[in-house]
Amino acid sequence: MLAYIFVLVAVAVHLRFFAMPFSFTPVAAALLFFGARMPRKQMWIPVALLIASDVYLTRVTYAYPLTADHFVTWAWYAAMLLLGGVLIGGRGFSALRIGAASLTASVSFFLISNFAVWMVWRDMYPKSFNGLMTCYVAGLPFFRAEVVSDLLFCAAFFGVAYLVSQHATEPASVPVSRNLR
Repeated sequence: MLAYIFVLVAVAVHLRFFAMPFSFTPVAAALLFFGARMPRKQMWIPVALLIASDVYLTRVTYAYPLTADHFVTWAWYAAMLLLGGVLIGGRGFSALRIGAASLTASVSFFLISNFAVWMVWRDMYPKSFNGLMTCYVAGLPFFRAEVVSDLLFCAAFFGVAYLVSQHATEPASVPVSRNLR
């Protein structure tokens, strides 16, 4: 249940229902958590929700066309679900695995999405090594916020799940009756 709640929070933040700085989103954390906790047959659900929010933002909010770089982002969504299942869920939870998955998500999204923008948006950057490096440099301010948000939201999501599981497994305290006859 928590996995679905976290995905809905990620979609709401992605759609800007909550005022957060740009690129400070729980998307990667929600995908990693969902991948670690839910069966693979359900993994299409967060991908579909995030694709729908991307299409809405692109076409309705920003009035841009859908381009090939969107498909790269959507493939990244699926990859993060698989990464969560393999790196975190398959071997048990640990802070090291969760942190590594979070940093992998941040770095991979930065590298892949900026490369896709450089390839697709022909008028933005020259199709040269210098143009690619300019694209990466332009993305650095967003990358900083992305790393911080991925680490923070991963810690929060996995931490909440841990606390909930610990609370659920505690034996209920039974009050001792002092009723003497």
